Amino acid sequence: MLKFCMKCIYCNNEKLYKLKSSQFKCSKCKKKFSLKKIQRDLDLIKLFCEGISANQAHAKLNLNYVTVKNKYDTFRQLIANFSEEQYRDKTVIEYDEYLYLEKSKKKIKKYIFDAQNFLTFHYEDKIYTLLMPDLSVYKNQFLDDGAEEAYFKEFSKFMMLNKISKTQKRENIITRFWIFFEEYILKYKGIKNKYFFYYLKEAEFKFNYSQTEQKALLTQFIFT
Repeated sequence: MLKFCMKCIYCNNEKLYKLKSSQFKCSKCKKKFSLKKIQRDLDLIKLFCEGISANQAHAKLNLNYVTVKNKYDTFRQLIANFSEEQYRDKTVIEYDEYLYLEKSKKKIKKYIFDAQNFLTFHYEDKIYTLLMPDLSVYKNQFLDDGAEEAYFKEFSKFMMLNKISKTQKRENIITRFWIFFEEYILKYKGIKNKYFFYYLKEAEFKFNYSQTEQKALLTQFIFT
């Protein structure tokens, strides 16, 4: 049962009207809400922050999968917006480039254009990521020019140096994030390029904030 069920979830006003539809209406902000839907959203926020997938959450809460997936997508969009707002006008301490490709694809030439390139910035005690243009847009050009072999060699060299840097470079918040990201992304089996940005931002959010902070922030995003 919601502890704050006698207050407006949006403005904390204590004067509510119960409607015939079983919803409540706030006398101050005039917003309507359903306690059942609020509890559902809070349950989903909790599972999302705990790293429970949409598929697992729909089974655990006995909810429609599409409903859960849409809500998870909303969380990621809100997180991405929050990331941009938080980073605005901040002073960068250091930054570095990262190239990500699924482990199973790294030695197969036809997959080299599936790599995701992003910059990682360190500001204050947090990380901000900036996804670079999709490499797949250059695929036809390299194939037409016959440069696939040369590109693959350069890519392999970059990956090797990048791997070495994780062990030889001084450990800092950026390298810790890269390790965190590689572990985090493993549970998702193939993310389409057009959605990668949102999963990258989710990783950034979960790296920067504790689970308790994540839940509080997402609750604030949803109910304001």
